[in-house]
Amino acid sequence: MTQIDQRMQRDRRRLLAAGAGAAGLSAFPLLPAIAQNGDIVVGAAPPITGVFAFAGVGLHQGLNDYCEWRNTKGGIMGRKLRYIGEDSGYKMDQAMSVFKKIMGAHNPPVFYGDSTAWAKAASKEVSQLGTTLTSSPSFSSDLADAKTAPYYFMAGPTYTAMGEILLEYISRTSRGATKPAVAIVYSDTEFGRDPIPGIKARAQKLGIPLVQEIVTKPGAVDVSGEVAKLRRAKPDYVIFHGYVLAPIPEFIKQMRESGMSTTPMGTIWSMDKTTVDAMGAAAQGWMGVMPYRYSYDTEGAPTMQTMVDYIKKARPGTNYVTLFHTHGWLVGMIFSEVIERCLKGKKPLTGPNMKAALESIHDWDTGGITGLLASLKGHQIPSGRVYQYNPGSKLMEPASGWIRTA
Repeated sequence: MTQIDQRMQRDRRRLLAAGAGAAGLSAFPLLPAIAQNGDIVVGAAPPITGVFAFAGVGLHQGLNDYCEWRNTKGGIMGRKLRYIGEDSGYKMDQAMSVFKKIMGAHNPPVFYGDSTAWAKAASKEVSQLGTTLTSSPSFSSDLADAKTAPYYFMAGPTYTAMGEILLEYISRTSRGATKPAVAIVYSDTEFGRDPIPGIKARAQKLGIPLVQEIVTKPGAVDVSGEVAKLRRAKPDYVIFHGYVLAPIPEFIKQMRESGMSTTPMGTIWSMDKTTVDAMGAAAQGWMGVMPYRYSYDTEGAPTMQTMVDYIKKARPGTNYVTLFHTHGWLVGMIFSEVIERCLKGKKPLTGPNMKAALESIHDWDTGGITGLLASLKGHQIPSGRVYQYNPGSKLMEPASGWIRTA
């Protein structure tokens, strides 16, 4: 019996032993272990259409562009990266269908999904298979857990860490004996609720009073009652989380009309320049946390410059590279770093080996995409910088240095 036959039998026994809990894996053909030569497949199910297409197109292009650029440099130890991405439509059943299809046909060592829901569902399956390292746009705090999601990482800080960075900024820039008051406004979604306990805990630790907590549906909703609550609470800062755009501009508009001088703040998915531009007059004074540099901030950031140059050559006429593209490019860098460390160590591209390689990444230079050297021992990059909108330049500009939370 060949070694491949033996591995197939072991895989079959392991999957059968998993029983009903692994029913979702029945769609995967029982392939031999991931090939240790030839092209390295990077699988993906980004939301190219649907409600998050504005982000998904950039995520898709960023990961694909990185793979193509890396291949111009010889790939990884002479092996080419082959990107295979199919649209998820930001629909869970479609995302899982794409995932199973690509896994069954190509058995990629790495895969990029489209959401928190996908990441959690896929985590259970790849944990059983032990073959694939995954990532997605989700920064859900419970996914940065090597025990419950051993083969998942996020290319940035958790949503909790983002809130902590904002609070650290508020604390460090406060004057006087009394810390500024803060209110939290978040969406009634898993995304919105995720960091709230952590934000409350860090605020208490820093002595920052939380004077109001408001939950709304995402999207265009009537916020007049909520603004009245904020007016009575008189916060110095309002942190918005769990939204991309609406209802943030309406909150800001009504707060100003009521005479409030509160500073509004946001987290990553409300911080792209295209989103801030869409705020119109409400962008005045807007601040928030970003784990990456903006693409126009290339001084002393060679990777940012490389990325921008490549995109302008690949898609002439591009004037601005979104944070979604930057995120996809960085995910590709991390995938490649993990794979390269395994190959250099002459270790097969298995889940346990890639997890160990991921956790060995310490003080890693991303070439300026992240402002600080990156470490992924905790399956996240826990750093970011606070930016503020400048109406003169119409750009988000640094309001702080880079802040690390752990």
